[in-house]
Amino acid sequence: MFSRFKRKDKQGGGDGANPNSSETQQPASVNSSNNVDEEPETEAPLGHTDTTATKDLEYPSGLRLVLLMSSIFISMFLVALDRLIISTAIPQITNDFHSVTDIGWYGAAYLLTNCAFQLMYGKLYTFFAVKGVFLTAIFLFEAGSAICGAAPNSVAFIIGRAIAGLGSAGIMSGAIVTIVYAIPLHKRPLYQGLFGAVFGISSIIGPLVGGAFTSNVTWRWCFYINLPFGGVAAVFIAFLLKVPDREETKLDLKSKILQLDLMGTTVFLPGVICLLLALQWGGFEYPWNDGRIIALLVLGGVLLIAFVAIQILKPDTATVPPRIFNQRSIMSGTWVTFCIGSSMMIFIYFLPVWFQAIKAISAIDSGIRLLPMVLPMVFMSIMIGALTSRVGYYTPSMLFGIVLMSIGAGLLNTLQVDSSQAHWAGYQVIYGLGLGCTFQAPNLAAQTVLKTKDVPVGTALMFFTQTLGGAIFISVGQNVLNSELLKRLTPLPGFPASALGSLGATELIAHVPEAIRGRVVFEYNEALRKVFQVGLILTCLIIVGGVFMEWRSVKKNVQPKEEAGAAEEGKAKGVVTDGEDVDAKGRDTDGEETTGTIGGGEVASEKGDEVKGAPKV
Repeated sequence: MFSRFKRKDKQGGGDGANPNSSETQQPASVNSSNNVDEEPETEAPLGHTDTTATKDLEYPSGLRLVLLMSSIFISMFLVALDRLIISTAIPQITNDFHSVTDIGWYGAAYLLTNCAFQLMYGKLYTFFAVKGVFLTAIFLFEAGSAICGAAPNSVAFIIGRAIAGLGSAGIMSGAIVTIVYAIPLHKRPLYQGLFGAVFGISSIIGPLVGGAFTSNVTWRWCFYINLPFGGVAAVFIAFLLKVPDREETKLDLKSKILQLDLMGTTVFLPGVICLLLALQWGGFEYPWNDGRIIALLVLGGVLLIAFVAIQILKPDTATVPPRIFNQRSIMSGTWVTFCIGSSMMIFIYFLPVWFQAIKAISAIDSGIRLLPMVLPMVFMSIMIGALTSRVGYYTPSMLFGIVLMSIGAGLLNTLQVDSSQAHWAGYQVIYGLGLGCTFQAPNLAAQTVLKTKDVPVGTALMFFTQTLGGAIFISVGQNVLNSELLKRLTPLPGFPASALGSLGATELIAHVPEAIRGRVVFEYNEALRKVFQVGLILTCLIIVGGVFMEWRSVKKNVQPKEEAGAAEEGKAKGVVTDGEDVDAKGRDTDGEETTGTIGGGEVASEKGDEVKGAPKV
C-alpha cells in the first residue's frame, strides 16, 4: 500500500529538475513489503501557498512595494473613514435638504449595498482579473462620493450613498486579496495588523474631520475629500499591482457568468436587504409587531434559507461553496468575525451615548473619549502582526485577545454615574488591547488554510459576517435601550414622555425637570448597562469559534492540494501534491485514482503498482 508522497515545491525543482540537485527530492524507495517509504515532510518556501496562482509571481519590493501598499491602505482608509465621517455632518445635511425623515436612509443605503454585495465580490475576484475588479470597486466608491458631494437633494444623496456602499464592499475584501499578490504569506500578519490600525484610526478621526469640514467649509467636503486621494491610489494600483494569470480568469465570459451563482444571488440580495430593512425600521419607524416588519422578516428568512439550499444543491457554482464553509477554520472564523463585529459596534456606538447622557459632553468630545479603546487596539494590532510574522501561529494571540476582550467588556458593564476617568479609560484600554489581538486572525486563517483561488471567497465571507453582525446588533442595542428607557423613565412623576423619542441623549437630560434629573441620569445609566450586557455576551461567545480554530502557521506550507492538477482543476488525473495520501490503488484521500507525477518526478501507473526508476514490485 502506498504511503504519503512528497514533492518539493516547483520553485525548488520538479519534473525535469537535476536529480542530484540539493533542492530536488530523491525518489522514494520501495521495500519488499510493497510499501513506498514515507519521506520526511518538506517545508515549502515561505509565503508560497498555491503554485497555480503564484509560481511565476515576483513580489514587489523597495519603492514599488511602499507605493503599492500605501495606495491599498489609502483605499481602505477612505472606506473606513466614510462610515463615520457622516455622523457629525448629518444635522447640517438635513438642514440643507429639509429632510429629517430621511436620516435613517443616509446610513441604511450605504449599509445595505455594502453588506449585500460582499459575497458577490468574492466570486468576482475569483473569476475575473483581481486588479480590474479592485479598480472598478474604487471607481464606484469615488462615483458615489462625487454624487453625495454634489447632491442637489436628499434622494440624490441617498443614491450616492448606495453606490459608495457598493464600491466599498469590493474595496474591503479586495484589499486583502491584493496583498496575496504583493506580500508573501509569512509577512502578511504585519500588514494586516496595519489594516486593523487603519480602521482604528479612522474610527477616531472620522467624526472629527466631518465636524471640521461641516463647521469651517461645507459638509460636501466630507465626500469630495475621497476624490483626489482615491484617484491617486487607483493610478498607483493600476501600474504597480501585478497579478499572474489564473486558470479561472482564462474562462470565456459565458462560463464566468455561469460561475457567478446567479440563482443564489437572485435570492440572496433581496433576502439580506429585507433583513436589514426590518432591523433598520423595527422599533423606530414601525413597531416590531407591525405587518410590514413581520413581512420583511419572514420574506428575508425564506429567501436566505433558499440561498443556503442553493449552495448545498449546486456546490460547483455556489457563492459560498460548502467545501470552503465546511473547512474548520473558516467556520470558526465566520463565527469569530460575526461576534467581534457585533460586540465592537455595540461599544463603539453606545459608549459615546454613555458619555453624552451621563457625563453631559458633546458628540465630538464623546468620540475623542474612545481613544483609550482605539489607540491600544491600533498598537496591539501592529505588534501582534509583527509577532505573528515572526512566530507563525495566529491562534494563540487570538485566544489571549478573547480573554482580554471579555475582561474589558465585563468591566465596562460596571460603569456608574460617578465612574472616574481612570475607570472608563482603563476598561476601554483592556478591551482595545484584546480587540487588537483578535481582529485580524480570521482573515489570516482564510489565507493560510485556503488555496489562493479560494481566498477571495474566504475573506469576503469574513467581512460579510462582520458587517452583518454589526448591522444586526446596533439595531438590537438600540431596541434594548429604547425599551429600557421606556420602562424606567415613563413612570417617573413629571417626566415628559413625548421627549423620549424626539430628543437626543444630552437634550433629553437637559429638558427634564431639575427635581428628577439625577434620577433620570441614574436610570439612563442602568439602561445603557443593559446594552453593554449584550456586548459582553457577544464578546464571551467569541471563544466558541476561537477554541475550534486550527493551529496553523503562516510560515509553513501545510495546505493540501496546492498544485495544479486533478485534485484542484479536475482536468487531468494524478498530480499528487505535497502531503496527499494515496492508497494501494493510487487514489488520493478523496478517493480519486491518480496517474502521472508523484514526488519529484516518479511516475505511477493507474493502479499505483509501478514507480519509474524503482524495481517493479
